[in-house]
Amino acid sequence: MGFLEDAKETAEAAAKKVGRAVEDGVDRVKDKVDEVRAEAEVKKAEAERDSVKARNEAKENLREE
Repeated sequence: MGFLEDAKETAEAAAKKVGRAVEDGVDRVKDKVDEVRAEAEVKKAEAERDSVKARNEAKENLREE
């Protein structure tokens, strides 16, 4: 009976290890998605800033003429 109990414990330990690996993988993917979203938001904000700056410069040039 000892052999079966050892095999069962080994299988349980392996299953837990696989479960943790899957959870870690899911967490890594979620972290990467968050990173990509943050980068996209930064790029959008930078583009908006540049657009506003260009628009303001154009308005200022029209005022000077």
